Amino acid sequence: METLQQLLGRIAQALEARLPSVIAPLDWSEHMAAVWRVEQGRGYLAPVSASSPVVLDDLVGIESQRDRVVTNTLQFLQGLPANNVLMWGARGTGKSSLVRALLAAYASEGLRLLQVDREDLIQMPQILDSLAGQPWRFIIYCDDLSFEEDDVSYKRLKSALDGALSLTPDNVLLYATSNRRHLLPEAAADNLQAKWVEGELHPADAIEEKISLSDRFGEWVGFYAFDQPTYLRAAQHWTEALAARYDLSVSWDESLALDAVRFSQGRGVRNGRVAHQFASHWVGRQLLKRKE
Repeated sequence: METLQQLLGRIAQALEARLPSVIAPLDWSEHMAAVWRVEQGRGYLAPVSASSPVVLDDLVGIESQRDRVVTNTLQFLQGLPANNVLMWGARGTGKSSLVRALLAAYASEGLRLLQVDREDLIQMPQILDSLAGQPWRFIIYCDDLSFEEDDVSYKRLKSALDGALSLTPDNVLLYATSNRRHLLPEAAADNLQAKWVEGELHPADAIEEKISLSDRFGEWVGFYAFDQPTYLRAAQHWTEALAARYDLSVSWDESLALDAVRFSQGRGVRNGRVAHQFASHWVGRQLLKRKE
């Protein structure tokens, strides 16, 4: 029969197995980027590869948006006043690529990137504690930050950010991407609740609530679907860049431009992502033919 001491020993072993392992502090001098992981309710920094094939000059078609974000980032790196940034708009237009290109361009100047999933932003106070006092300049990056109408995590996150962002150390900014400017779906019915008060238009409470989180970002940068000339500029850039990488000669002409247009029509959208996909499609087939 098992003794009490043996039973307690087994219980202790089981409890120890459930405890999170001790994570060594991340050395930011060796790692340019990390993600915030959460295990058993405990968050920690996990290093990730910071390599990206996209550089700032590759971001064809979004030059004005790129320049706004770059300027804000340079202010931040030089210790000047700068804003949290919300990059919103059409899918595939380079929002996430811009963030990665920023790190590639300015890691040597002390920029570091920490990606945090939307649901883990609730732990913002702990995240900021892990970055405070560091000699680096951190961008906390949240990709595809958006919510559905009945998403209860929205108010919890807003409450967490309200307190956390007001106490953000001066070496941290929050950059987020979203397909929605106000992060929540907007219905026409929301506007019907607006009213005139002494000659002034007062938005409805529903509208005020929906824009309250996006107001935490001082810089709103909109990204839009490409028109055809812009799409073709991006397709040409990526086709020539990818061909050069494989020592393949390419001559951009009307025939190749027509192929790019047909490719985008098959996808039903024109953007930088489709331009890159066309380049991979065309260059890959040319290289395959060369091997035959």
